[in-house]
Amino acid sequence: MFWKFDLHTTSHIDQLLDREDVTLKELMEEDDVLQECKAQNRRLLLFLSQDHCMQELVSLITTEPPADLEERSRFKFPNVACELLTSDVSLINDKLGGDESLLEMLYHFLEQDPPLNPLLASFFSKTIGNLIARKTEQLITFLKKKEGFIGLVLKHIDASAMMDLLLRLISCVEPASLRQEVLQWLNEEKLVQRLTELIHSGKDEERQSNASQTLCDIIRLSRDQANQMQENVESDPLLAVIEMQETVAGLLKNMFEGERSETSIVNGTQVLLTLLETRRSGLEGLMDLYSQGYERSYTVSSSILNAIESHLKDFQQVLLDPPKKSAILTTVGVLEQPLGNARLHVVRLVAALLQTTSPTICQELCNLTTMDLLLDLFFKYSWNNFLHFQVELCVSAVLNHPSASDPQTSVHNALVAHLFQKCRVIFLRGNMGHLTRIANMVVQNLEKGPVQTQIADLIKELPEDCRGRWESFVDETLRETNRRNTVELVSTHNMHSSSEDDDMEGPFPNDLSLQQTFADYQIQQMTANFVDQFGFNDEEFSEHDENINATFDRIAEINFNLDADDNSANAAAFEACCKERIRQFDDAEEEEDIWEEKEINYATQAKSRTRWIEIISDEPGNL
Repeated sequence: MFWKFDLHTTSHIDQLLDREDVTLKELMEEDDVLQECKAQNRRLLLFLSQDHCMQELVSLITTEPPADLEERSRFKFPNVACELLTSDVSLINDKLGGDESLLEMLYHFLEQDPPLNPLLASFFSKTIGNLIARKTEQLITFLKKKEGFIGLVLKHIDASAMMDLLLRLISCVEPASLRQEVLQWLNEEKLVQRLTELIHSGKDEERQSNASQTLCDIIRLSRDQANQMQENVESDPLLAVIEMQETVAGLLKNMFEGERSETSIVNGTQVLLTLLETRRSGLEGLMDLYSQGYERSYTVSSSILNAIESHLKDFQQVLLDPPKKSAILTTVGVLEQPLGNARLHVVRLVAALLQTTSPTICQELCNLTTMDLLLDLFFKYSWNNFLHFQVELCVSAVLNHPSASDPQTSVHNALVAHLFQKCRVIFLRGNMGHLTRIANMVVQNLEKGPVQTQIADLIKELPEDCRGRWESFVDETLRETNRRNTVELVSTHNMHSSSEDDDMEGPFPNDLSLQQTFADYQIQQMTANFVDQFGFNDEEFSEHDENINATFDRIAEINFNLDADDNSANAAAFEACCKERIRQFDDAEEEEDIWEEKEINYATQAKSRTRWIEIISDEPGNL
């Protein structure tokens, strides 16, 4: 048995700790130092929690290593130090969170001039994040005393680790009362307004991108936590400020102020799209802005729509005159004027706005003939599926509007009329898949939909030749296209039983039958009868004496039917091969009896050995 032997080996770390002059870096050189720390090695934890060791660990994650070190080992000790500080050991957490001098060393890292080393910034963010989760009250109390904390974090927002730090402050603070206190503190520091100001053409791209992503994450986290709370709790002050019309208007002003920049337009539009996001009920944790059911857990605030409405002309101008981009080489040739990310985000915004059921938004889009412009871009960039999908969503939002059947929604009816009369959506031509989907959408709404009557009346108002071409297209071209698109990917007409193999008329009947046979074999292996089919039953493995010979009895009953006189072609071939390979002996020679006793003569062997010795002795250097 294994426990008879003492296989336990003493850790090398314990051996190092036996030395009085052992250093922290000597311990950090050991591969299992982190494992021993998480395993609550008492001697190691007591050593690490000493003041000079904790100071050295904090210094390693906040001080730039010397540049002359080898690159692969330059950040080895800072990485190990970060893992030790965030190993979630209560002794280390208590020491780090309860010693204000250590917190001051950590905070000093933010006071450096930008840019921060991204790796050290990640170590710092991870360490602070661990303290936020484990020593919440101590850390929040310390940070509140620092008046410039938020300013320093935003100063280094170009490092993604600072963005993560802000999100940890918002989402990882427990209990709820303390979290509300932190949110109120961040709101008093005007976090949202400061982030909004960073989305400006005068700021660098990394700073704008991280500020935009931070705002988007704040919106999603705040809404998710509000939905998860069953009891009535105070509203999130950060979310309330973001959804204010004044805040949205300030964001839009920064986007279009001065020289238009694709970066500021894209990042600002991402925040607007997040504000317009709605969650489908029944799909927990999934965002689906373009669901056909239009089920929402909340409605979009009118203040957001009012702020966007006043800047729809600016978005329209982006579609007409986008930020300049150089020509690009594509697989279909050179594209002199690419669509660009800015215009694509504007189209996404239009698709989201059309689903808000806002009459004023629909009216303004109709006045600006935005749908007509989108369809022009649809055909101009015939290979851009991202654009095509968004335009399809726009058409779907107009045709499947949930309140379109309400006679009071004259604004939306005007948008539907604009789609058929001005944009002439039923005269779109092309072989693109999205065009087929749009045509099917029109046909489906003509048969049954919220605007069925209006679409039928609009088609009747068309000239007779136009109406005839539409009907011909639906009956012939569209039907044939749908038939081709709905071909079964896996044909089952050749799948018959083995008794019907002779009647199969498929192109590869033999291959199909072989595949089916192999599949049956695999399934057979997994059935419960496999052991029985193999030739043994459960009772034959019984330990009872009366059944001990059962297996051997069955083996003894096996009959081998061998025909020794069989002169088949295989036997003849075997004999011929043997005759070619085996040398025939002469029968005339006297056969030698291998068992006959003979005198052993060593003369030949001795002579050979003597000659070999003489050869070696004659070689130079052997004497």
